[in-house]
Amino acid sequence: MSQPRIFPLGDAALVCEAPPPATLECQQRVWATAIAARDWAHVLEVVPGMNNLTLVFDPLEADAGALAEQLLAAWSAASATDAPGRDVEIPVQYGGKFGPDLQAVAEHTGLTAREVVERHAGGCYVVFFIGFQPGFAYMGGLDAALHTPRRASPRFEVPVGSVGIGGEQTGIYPAVSPGGWQLIGRTEVPLFDPARRPPTLLQPGDRVRFTIAGMHA
Repeated sequence: MSQPRIFPLGDAALVCEAPPPATLECQQRVWATAIAARDWAHVLEVVPGMNNLTLVFDPLEADAGALAEQLLAAWSAASATDAPGRDVEIPVQYGGKFGPDLQAVAEHTGLTAREVVERHAGGCYVVFFIGFQPGFAYMGGLDAALHTPRRASPRFEVPVGSVGIGGEQTGIYPAVSPGGWQLIGRTEVPLFDPARRPPTLLQPGDRVRFTIAGMHA
């Protein structure tokens, strides 16, 4: 794997960025490096992203140059076996009022609505990172036959728990918000709860499977 680029983000952060494309192997290296960096002196926060990792540090105590070298060494030493991950099952009501874009996805892919549902529920997904809003998990592993572009016109209000497809990824909206992903179903499982520790149900590295709780025309 190519060496990442490490660069400053202001006076109190460093970004470690790997070249594209985004792959599971790269994300595993991101997670493993993040785990190591959380224990370093003067590091205040570690934020895994897609193909990147941001390190926030105390600029009055830390040596940014030394920290960059430490970050590069940790990246080189990281192994997929160090990556985290739990198995999480999410029941989904597919189609109908729960998945208003299911038919649009079927038409784009050339599959029937049932085939879209069965392929989506038949996959095993890995949470690459959390972003966009608290608890929104960007997941890799979507069947290539289901890859569908985002909607040309985003919705102003996407219901909480909506399961969508956006390009090569699938995800779940943890709260009501605007959004442009193709909505194929909905779950009642709470993805974000500020009273829970941690507040987000899904974490980077988790393996997610969707189950068919119902299918609606």
